[in-house]
Amino acid sequence: MSISPPQLADQKPAPVLYLASASARRRLLLQEHGVAHVAAAPGVDDGELKPGRVSPEQWVAALAYLKARAGLERLMRGSNRRARSVSEGFPEHGGTPTVEDDGRWHGVVLGADTVVVKDGEIIGQPRDKEHAGWIVRRLESGSHDVVSGVALLGPGDGERLLLVDRSRVTVGAIGDARIESYLASEDWRGKAGAYNFSERIADGWPIACEGDETTVMGLPMRRLTPILTSLGVASSARGASEATPC
Repeated sequence: MSISPPQLADQKPAPVLYLASASARRRLLLQEHGVAHVAAAPGVDDGELKPGRVSPEQWVAALAYLKARAGLERLMRGSNRRARSVSEGFPEHGGTPTVEDDGRWHGVVLGADTVVVKDGEIIGQPRDKEHAGWIVRRLESGSHDVVSGVALLGPGDGERLLLVDRSRVTVGAIGDARIESYLASEDWRGKAGAYNFSERIADGWPIACEGDETTVMGLPMRRLTPILTSLGVASSARGASEATPC
């Protein structure tokens, strides 16, 4: 699912990218690709939401849009106070004013969501240790898909973009002892499919993927980077051909 980048009206030469996410992995991906940004949790608890009868692509696109919209609303509440910085809504912002004399803020909000798909079932983040163990054992010795969705919203009506990417991940035999050690570490918390791809490689897990590795990590940078560059928010981004494949 892809929509051509819109023309965001009256943007500054270097609009601010607001990441509506508390994910350290997504922040790191943006940093590694030279994308200047600020970040804050969108205030959306999607853990209680159920996919229903939709495809994984539709689900992550919907959640990404929901998060971006929540982030946009926080920014708009700040912009209504005209003279203030949006740092009240995005506390990690350095205090640089982003609200112009016309009362509008100038930037792009990014929301994202990632799920694992195993045998057609959508698997999100584990609820607890027991659930994490069930997920890891289900993914062991087999292949699954990872689907990441991204929503980009500008301040004007209709200024939005949605994209979804999918990669294939294969996991070998991990073994009960290593699984129990992993569960005890609690490194599974807050991660779709109960794992982080790069961390599991570093820890020696038998894991590999086909497609864009960054899609598995939470942001499909191979496709996203050139879009951000076209919108003027990427300061020194690598081209799409340079994004890391699996």
